[in-house]
Amino acid sequence: MKIIAFGASPSKNSINKKLATYAASLFENAEVEVLDLNDFEMPLFSVDIEKTIGKHELAYKFLAKIEAADVLVVSMAENNGNYSVAFKNVFDWCTRINGKVFQEKPMLLMATSPGAKGGSNVLAVAKNAFPFYGGNIKEVFSLPSFDDNFDVETGKISNDELDKQLREIVTIF
Repeated sequence: MKIIAFGASPSKNSINKKLATYAASLFENAEVEVLDLNDFEMPLFSVDIEKTIGKHELAYKFLAKIEAADVLVVSMAENNGNYSVAFKNVFDWCTRINGKVFQEKPMLLMATSPGAKGGSNVLAVAKNAFPFYGGNIKEVFSLPSFDDNFDVETGKISNDELDKQLREIVTIF
């Protein structure tokens, strides 16, 4: 089983990338590839730029990664209640090539934030929108108060109850 995981943030210290990496590691007998959105940096999407340069090569590469996956593990960063600009830009470029960006791949959709709501706003936006773009969301998980509930040194959820919830989700996935 091939898992593609990513945090939907360009931060070099992305807490969502850390959560996605940990969650992907919980799947048994899986080959995991963790993507970095910085590897898919493209000009800000506009139809004018698209007319000039055409469909961007990195959008094709991102879509190829999705196509190669059996499972997607995606953790959404919340910026002002919505997607990060970096993720939205990759997403927008990809939709110009394939409107079903997520290609009906089974998805574990997650979010985390330093706050107690754990990215719940962006999680709600993504949960409602992604099915229109080929998102086959099987399970949803939110990790509140990242700094209190995740041990960065070990790369694991430190709150036993939340860790158990995520492990159960992965088991039934």
